[in-house]
Amino acid sequence: NISIDFKYSVSNPNENLNQESKGNVCLKGDLYVFNFMGITRIFDGKKVYNIVPEDEEISISKYDSTKADDLSPSKMFTFFNSGYKYAWDITQNLKGRKIQYIKLNPLSAKDKVKEVLIGIDIQTKHIYNLIQIDKDGTKTVYTINSFKTNQPLSKNHFTFTASKYPNYYINKLD
Repeated sequence: NISIDFKYSVSNPNENLNQESKGNVCLKGDLYVFNFMGITRIFDGKKVYNIVPEDEEISISKYDSTKADDLSPSKMFTFFNSGYKYAWDITQNLKGRKIQYIKLNPLSAKDKVKEVLIGIDIQTKHIYNLIQIDKDGTKTVYTINSFKTNQPLSKNHFTFTASKYPNYYINKLD
């Protein structure tokens, strides 16, 4: 299993956009618990549970790997396997770490993405950050703050337990 804490930032000076947030994800194979921007998403191998405490609402749906909007944390690490051409980019020293960047350019001219840079820590071989630059000038950065493997997890870690959310509205989407 893998446990990751990350920082997310998105900016676009043309749109007066500047936002930061933190998140974390715990993965075991395809199973995950993803906490980001106040929402918890759990995938137990069959269903996806989106828990929104602010609205006291939970939506439950079957996972469909063919749907583009069903982005899973594991897809975040493999999205670039198709649809991009890639090349070595610069090497930088960041916070005492040597980071090698790989530049990805979409093969489709219709893609809203101009380029993606993936920074790899040369020593650990882990992803340090991912920078996506869109054609409209929007820049999205995910920076990995911690990347831990083989973390102790309870056997119910990837299990949704409705009794933890007694007054929540549960919306079964399918």
